[in-house]
Amino acid sequence: MSLQSMTGFARHLRNDAGVQISWEIKSVNGKGLDVRFRLPTGFEAVEQKARALFGQRFKRGNFQAALTVTRNAGDAKALINEPLLKELARIAAQLREDFKLAPSTPEGLMALRGVLEAPQDVLSPEDQAEVEEAVLAVLDETLLQLEHNRQIEGKALGDILSAQVDAVELLTQQARRDPSRTLDAVRARLAAQVALLLDASPALDEARLHMEAAFLATKADIQEELDRLDMHVAAARTLLRDGNGVGRKLDFLTQEFNREANTLCSKANAASITSIGLDLKAVVDQLREQIQNLE
Repeated sequence: MSLQSMTGFARHLRNDAGVQISWEIKSVNGKGLDVRFRLPTGFEAVEQKARALFGQRFKRGNFQAALTVTRNAGDAKALINEPLLKELARIAAQLREDFKLAPSTPEGLMALRGVLEAPQDVLSPEDQAEVEEAVLAVLDETLLQLEHNRQIEGKALGDILSAQVDAVELLTQQARRDPSRTLDAVRARLAAQVALLLDASPALDEARLHMEAAFLATKADIQEELDRLDMHVAAARTLLRDGNGVGRKLDFLTQEFNREANTLCSKANAASITSIGLDLKAVVDQLREQIQNLE
């Protein structure tokens, strides 16, 4: 499956079932799947099925979906509220008789609010069912377009993430090959530390000092952190290859990357390792920032 960004936009319009149907959908980052609809009056019943269509295609993101339904002018049929028209005509006749007013005209009565309903609001139950089915079909097409757009952005995002994972691997290799980690460098550092302590206090036991220094050197060794960084790099590449829906897992993995980078800095007994650790933290921060956009 393909990586998907959580940001995207799609608009789709189609004439079907005697109406013009238009969906406009926007999506942005979100911890879960959250869809908010803006539906015209009379189409509230489609929301549940529409929400299910979103769930079939997407796992995460905040979506705003707006539906517009317009009755085609050629198919429009005016609807007269006959009970209201009769009541208004009766009232007009009574007023004409009581106050000697001019006779009311059909045009005047038809212009009164509520007598003539707008054609686009007039749908029989059968027509309504047909239009709702078409609305869902157009929505599915719009979601397909949105998914495609999110995948295009997801591919670009995947290239960025892959480059950042490569940078983590490169820094890990630099730390592994750093001259301060060679056996000769470790020995020289231990000897210097022991000599410094003996100069400060000659009464100290030299053998014991060597043991303590060796113990501290072992605790300061970063081999385990480097091995774990290699494992995390491999895991990140696998997730990026797997594709859609891996954003949460990658976000968790960046926390592990950050933990190893922090430990690397705290254990560092050479300026060069500290510098690599700081560079590593910067790359991991960039990695985590980009992953927030990934589904």
